[in-house]
Amino acid sequence: MIAAFEGWNDAGSAASAAVATLAEAWRAREVRTLDPEPYHDFQVNRPMVSRDADGTRSIQWPVTTVSIALSPGLGRSVVLAQGTEPSMRWRTYCNELLDAAEELRVGTVVTVGALLADAPHTRPIPVQTTSDDPQVQALLGVEAGEYEGPTGIVGVLGHMAAERGMHTLSIWAAVPHYVSQPPSPKATLALLSALEEVLAEPIPTGELSEDAAAWQRGVDELAAEDPEVAEYVRQLEEAKDTVDLPEASGEAIAREFERYLRRRGGGGDAG
Repeated sequence: MIAAFEGWNDAGSAASAAVATLAEAWRAREVRTLDPEPYHDFQVNRPMVSRDADGTRSIQWPVTTVSIALSPGLGRSVVLAQGTEPSMRWRTYCNELLDAAEELRVGTVVTVGALLADAPHTRPIPVQTTSDDPQVQALLGVEAGEYEGPTGIVGVLGHMAAERGMHTLSIWAAVPHYVSQPPSPKATLALLSALEEVLAEPIPTGELSEDAAAWQRGVDELAAEDPEVAEYVRQLEEAKDTVDLPEASGEAIAREFERYLRRRGGGGDAG
């Protein structure tokens, strides 16, 4: 199961957009919704009123949906959970979501999030994949998360999934804090690339690459109009380049080449 939630865990709406893109690309079929009434303060997450083409009014509530898709390459069932971080009863909410996951025979839960960070928009979006599960660490070559502090619903969901004996891992993207307003297509694209590595097959991204390039050009233009912002971005670039220099390794290049082969081969068994 891959899960993302709008709200505190979703800077620039990057995480929710990544799961929504995957759901659309793989034609996910909705199989369940969680009633928002027990979990949301509607003065915080208000329902939205809209009109259909014929003028009929409707109300969209902040529901959580559970969908299922079949991955085109490996034919693997992937469950997608999408919603808004609830206002209350988090443990009950996670238990209901994990009950649905168990009914669908989910063995691994992947939580996806995005946070604001001192990252320059001109460099690749930093993405970190971590797991406290020794088997996942050995399989994917990832490390345990080091974060301590306040957590969101993705942290609680991952913890409770592990308590049920499921394998767990989390994927986080760092969104430049000075351009935090959604959408953040460059961060969404980075999260999808990380999900490709986890799923070991390509994810169609449509026009997302073009959107990410247009987003970066737009931020470039805004920064050029303000010398202070331009200088700040330059300082972030220097700090990022200094830290990332050791990452230009054979292992990093091999990962990129493997991703390229998956895309060319359509997710076949190369390698």
